[in-house]
Amino acid sequence: MSNALRETTLVVGGTGKTGRRVVERLRARNLPVRVGSRQGEPPFDWDEAATWAPALRGVSFAYVSFVPDLGVPGAAATVGAFAELAAESGVRRLVLLSGRGEAEAQRAEQAVQSAGAEWTIVRCSWFNQNFSESFFLGPIRSGELALPVDAVLEPFVDAEDIADVAVAASTEDRHAGQVYELTGPRLLRFDEATGEIARASGREVRFVPLSVDDYVSALLEQGGPDESVWLVRYLFTEVLDGRNAQLADGVQRALGRDARDFRDYAERTAATGVWAKRVAGEAYSAAT
Repeated sequence: MSNALRETTLVVGGTGKTGRRVVERLRARNLPVRVGSRQGEPPFDWDEAATWAPALRGVSFAYVSFVPDLGVPGAAATVGAFAELAAESGVRRLVLLSGRGEAEAQRAEQAVQSAGAEWTIVRCSWFNQNFSESFFLGPIRSGELALPVDAVLEPFVDAEDIADVAVAASTEDRHAGQVYELTGPRLLRFDEATGEIARASGREVRFVPLSVDDYVSALLEQGGPDESVWLVRYLFTEVLDGRNAQLADGVQRALGRDARDFRDYAERTAATGVWAKRVAGEAYSAAT
């Protein structure tokens, strides 16, 4: 571990799937942490550049998660501007959460690498937690997950592993300059992942492939925001085209252990009751 045990880490996206876990781990070690979110103190908003400098004040390390996705046009420029400001503000190391197979994400990586601070890239496949903490949750609770994918394979990665790598990269000097590509230990089709959830939860959960147009229509009918349409089309027609159907060794390289398996995730998550049958009138969430 570095010798800066009492230096503050800014966790941008500190209430999200990975950021929340990073915050929890840093606090468990009694390390100073600042939650970068609109509700943070001080607040942080990607769309309000004036909030960046106050959030960076007195910070030595930063974990950077961009919303809604690094694939969004212009994301690389925004992340690059933030990274440069962070370096100018005295941040020594930036840890960027990135995505596999996304050209705009790779441009964001390059912007961080050239900003002037030490850096670590944490490049990830689709999260296991999309099935329990994101827009797949409502359909799974209802017993049917319909998505515009068919036989494509994805090496789903656990957000717990991502957080473990991010914390290691933020607190240990040996990760500086590393690109860690994180996946789970095996490839799964979406219907196979849904089957794992059904077995773990003891419920019938069907997977139904459908067209992108039908999916977008259903999303909007169920209350999904209009601005989600572009991102959905991008994720399901470009990123999920088989380009990421390979395993990577980032978890092993960073942590010296195997990545968590999707089955372990399903069993652990089912035990919380989050996949219990949805009650009548429960709102559907398309938030990512």
